[in-house]
Order: sequence, then structure tokens, then C-alpha cells
Amino acid sequence: MAVDQLQLLALKNFPLINPGDDLIKKIIKCLGDQQLVVEPGDVLVVAQKVVSKADNRYVDLREIEPSAQAVKLAAEVDKDPRHVELILRESNTVLRHCPGVLIVEHKLGYVMANAGIDASNIQHSAELGERVLLLPESPDAFADQLRRKIVNLFGVNIAVIVNDSVGRAWRNGTVGMALGAAGLPALHDRRGEKDLFGRTLEVTEVALADELASAASLIQGEGDEGQPVVLIRGLDLSAMSRNTFNNAATLIRPKDKDLFR
Repeated sequence: MAVDQLQLLALKNFPLINPGDDLIKKIIKCLGDQQLVVEPGDVLVVAQKVVSKADNRYVDLREIEPSAQAVKLAAEVDKDPRHVELILRESNTVLRHCPGVLIVEHKLGYVMANAGIDASNIQHSAELGERVLLLPESPDAFADQLRRKIVNLFGVNIAVIVNDSVGRAWRNGTVGMALGAAGLPALHDRRGEKDLFGRTLEVTEVALADELASAASLIQGEGDEGQPVVLIRGLDLSAMSRNTFNNAATLIRPKDKDLFR
């Protein structure tokens, strides 16, 4: 998979998303407004936050009754017991915790802080309540839905990634990570290929969707940038067999091979 260069183009003037909005329609409209014609191999990277907003994944903390477990854990991590209750509901298990953070296995399998629940970049007011936003219910399904719509409308094969910013074991700071993917090998298996000196690659699997998700997050930003959708251009998907295409779920390491838990 040789790539000489990639372009990263933000969809400008992207509107604020409200529950019930047709997010796919808005993405396609923004492409048209910006006179961006999709090309084979393009990758659309969509921030999970706008997917969650369109799907009304808001929860008002005033409506949450924390369990005894949540109250106990909240005292240990110095967090709102209602927030902790939501984290527990969205998780399979708590792996680690310390003041300010809970590392959990999300119901979708991701290992992440606080089950991806936060209150950043969402509107707040007395009328709206104490809202936080959950992750999308099925990021892979949304990615596939958007990809199919683009393919059907324009007859062009593209890929779609739904990304989020997450922390990592042993490293400070956040990077973009793929929560959903369609139309590309999210986990690109290069075993059997040759290196520069003809040696066979034996263990090389590339987290392609994560690398693209992280690149897009530089454009999307973490603050007030307001650029949740990024078009990445320059990847040659045609050089990859469709038989190798897989979704973001394939990026989750099996528990029996996870040495960090």
C-alpha cells in the first residue's frame, strides 16, 4: 500500500447537529456546498459526537438515580455519582480507576476512559438540563450506512470512519481512534508481503482506520473548531482486495491476547 501524499479537507461551515437531524443528508449537502466531488478511494471521517447528537444519545443527569455501587465508586474517584452510574451502565466492566477517571470496557468492546461519556461541545442551558452525551449505539453500522448512500448516489467507492479522541496506555495525551469503519481494511493485514530486503513480513498488521482517524482529528480539533467531518484523499483503496475489508470491531484485541489488563 504505497501512498505518496494525503490531503485532509475539512467540510467547512458544518451546521450544529440536533436530535433527529438527517446527518447523512447534511454531510452530502456540505460536500456540495464546498464543491467537493467524491473520488474513488476518498475516506470520510465523521466525529462520533455528531453521530451521537443526531441519534439523541443525550442523557440528563437529573434523571439518573445512582446505585449503591456507583455512589461508592464515585467517592473513590471524586466524580458525580450520577455520571459514574451512567459509566457503569455503558460498560461491561471497570478495569482500573483513580481520582478523576474510570478505565472501562465499553459495551461495544472498546477500552477507554469514562465509557466515552462527556459534556464537551454540547449545548447547555437551564431548560436543557445537566446533559452528557453517550457514544453512538453502532458506529460501524452508521459508517456502512453513509458509505452505501454515497456509493448509491455517486457510483463511487469510498470508505467511512467514525472517530473519537481517546487516551492510551503508557502515553500522555489523546489521539483519534476509529470507533466505526466501512469500505476499507480497518485492520490491514500485511503478513506475507516483503520488506525492502525481501524478508517476509510475519506479524505486521496495520491499524489503518486508527491512523486515518488520528490524522483527521488534527483537523477536527478538540475545542471550538466546529469541523466534525474531514475528507481524506489520496489513499488507493483499489489496490486492496475487498475480501480484506473489515470494520472497526476487528481492531479490538481479544482478551486472551491483551497483556495490559
